[in-house]
Amino acid sequence: MAGDALSDLLRTVRLTGATFFDIEGHDPWAVCSPAPASILPKVLPGADHLISYHVVTAGRCFARIIGEEAMLLEAGDVVVFTRSDPHIMSSHPDLRAEPPTADVLDIVTAGRMPFYINCAGDEPVSARLVCGYLACDANPFNPLLEALPPAIKASDAKGDGGWLGQFINFAVSEVAQKRAGSETVLTKLSELMFVDVLRRYVESLPPQHTGWLAGLRDPHLARTLALIHDRPAQNWTVEALAKESALSRTVLAERFTRLVGMPPVHYLAKWRMQIASQLLSTGSSNMASIAAEVGYESEAAFSRAFKKMIGVPPSAWRLGMRPGSSSDE
Repeated sequence: MAGDALSDLLRTVRLTGATFFDIEGHDPWAVCSPAPASILPKVLPGADHLISYHVVTAGRCFARIIGEEAMLLEAGDVVVFTRSDPHIMSSHPDLRAEPPTADVLDIVTAGRMPFYINCAGDEPVSARLVCGYLACDANPFNPLLEALPPAIKASDAKGDGGWLGQFINFAVSEVAQKRAGSETVLTKLSELMFVDVLRRYVESLPPQHTGWLAGLRDPHLARTLALIHDRPAQNWTVEALAKESALSRTVLAERFTRLVGMPPVHYLAKWRMQIASQLLSTGSSNMASIAAEVGYESEAAFSRAFKKMIGVPPSAWRLGMRPGSSSDE
């Protein structure tokens, strides 16, 4: 039985939640997000991509990627900025704010989480938010990030017993009571919340939508993706994948390429390199065992393929060198 490609991807790219803020806004108020490069090393050293989210637990406010239209958020709404583009949360759509300075970030991230922020204006409280970050690996291959829009808004509809509504209730309780282990609880809750937002986004996609998530929604391609993720070392051919996915070779090749954006065997090769890069970065396995784990018969063949696809040899990647750096081999 093949596994779950989405769960496998989130595990392989090391999706992790970290650092939380309890924000209380008094009109007029506005908060600007810090630059990803300034916050990422503090919340998840070693990861290369930051995702930010904001949950409105009371009142209403606006969220706006700088340079774009603002979106209204009300109690029970969640907005996820998948690329952590510079954005402003505010009581009015046209308010501006400056990013926090480095010394402020040092104070915030060094303290106990969740960190309370009182955005004080002259009026009563107009909104309360629980905000946080998720971090993951974007390189060398994260098809999920490529398939997501810059911002996703999700709502907790009345009577909704899904994870989003439960997350909001749990988050409010943890923030208010500040019990031992609250930061760990919020970390796990944020990861679950993100998965629930992804599910809702997939369910809302129009039939003509293409991309990795559209491939997950197709039952045959979901099976193909799960097979590749479950057994990346297997010598898969299009014929073998088509047979396991109950499609003809021609239909699988055409449908996979159209929806996912590349042929199945190309996807397999890229996914193998993602697994290998994670093993190189986080483990102590030798090169020969990593090569075998991702389907290569020899260390030399694996090294050639890795350098061709990624741009640096496996040994350089293990040392933290990335394509384009001055220390590339």
